[in-house]
Amino acid sequence: MIIVNTPTIEGRVLDTLGMVSGNTVQSKNAFKDIGAGFRSLVGGEVGSYTKMLAESRDIAIGKMVEQAQKMGADAIVNVRFSSASIMDGAAEILVWGTAVKLR
Repeated sequence: MIIVNTPTIEGRVLDTLGMVSGNTVQSKNAFKDIGAGFRSLVGGEVGSYTKMLAESRDIAIGKMVEQAQKMGADAIVNVRFSSASIMDGAAEILVWGTAVKLR
């Protein structure tokens, strides 16, 4: 599956199949959340949250690709991401794009 954030794929004709999306909400356990709180006091990257968001992004992309495959897509173009804090220690990652068939 080709996944790009551009509206076209150079040298290919695209037949639009429709919008696809994937999302997930992930949270850290209380102990890691406490550690992240201490880290925020001194500044710097909060590694456990960076890892959580990277894993969440991969899960959301996987769900989007699964939806596109069910539509018979070869690629997803114009891919965009959004994130939102749902509650303390939990975040949603949403990814969406346009499923296309390549000619």
